[in-house]
Amino acid sequence: ESSYLLRIIAVIVIVIVPLYLCLAFLWLIFQEMAEPTKLTLYSYWRSSCSQRVRIALNIKGLEYEYKAVNLLKGDHFDPEFEKLNPMKYVPALVDGDTVIGDSFAIILYLEDKYPQHPLLPQDPKKKALNLQVNLLGSKHSRLEYSTSSESSCTALEKLLKEHAGKYATGDEVQLADVFLAPQIYSGLTRFQIDMSLYPTLARLNDAYNELPAFQAALPQRQPDAPSPS
Repeated sequence: ESSYLLRIIAVIVIVIVPLYLCLAFLWLIFQEMAEPTKLTLYSYWRSSCSQRVRIALNIKGLEYEYKAVNLLKGDHFDPEFEKLNPMKYVPALVDGDTVIGDSFAIILYLEDKYPQHPLLPQDPKKKALNLQVNLLGSKHSRLEYSTSSESSCTALEKLLKEHAGKYATGDEVQLADVFLAPQIYSGLTRFQIDMSLYPTLARLNDAYNELPAFQAALPQRQPDAPSPS
């Protein structure tokens, strides 16, 4: 009887337990595939920083829930939003239990977690060029196209003149384009920058106008954009 009992225990340990663990593992995989975590983007329609993230999400083919934060009404100072993003500005991205509250940090996070359609090249020189455009684009946002904005456009024009292909740093859409497109758009629509002074930037803007991922991210196409009068 004792040997029979030992054989039963051996069968349980060798066959049944591994089978159970395997089935449990497969069930977890199935659950993740059936119910993928949905991203949530807290955004303001006219925010250039929010527009960058919308472009990146679109390029990577990631679905997300759009939650409007009205900056004019001070929604970003609401205590509930402050709990989510202590920096109290948009955009903010929620991915499961992960919350990121800066456009550059969000895009780098997306680049690591969702590597499809990569935005940063592997080549160190091209990567550095993309990051330089990001820094100049961020400067544009901070200046809000004040009197210093045209000098920033001049710097971008000089930087990209010798490097641009179909897009800012070559013939593929990369990080530089994601940051550059909202700044050009804002300069044209809000501040009437004379783009004839910047032929490279003007040509790139024409190229962005042909890309669905960029067009879907335009401010006027967001759910919180005011209706045309």
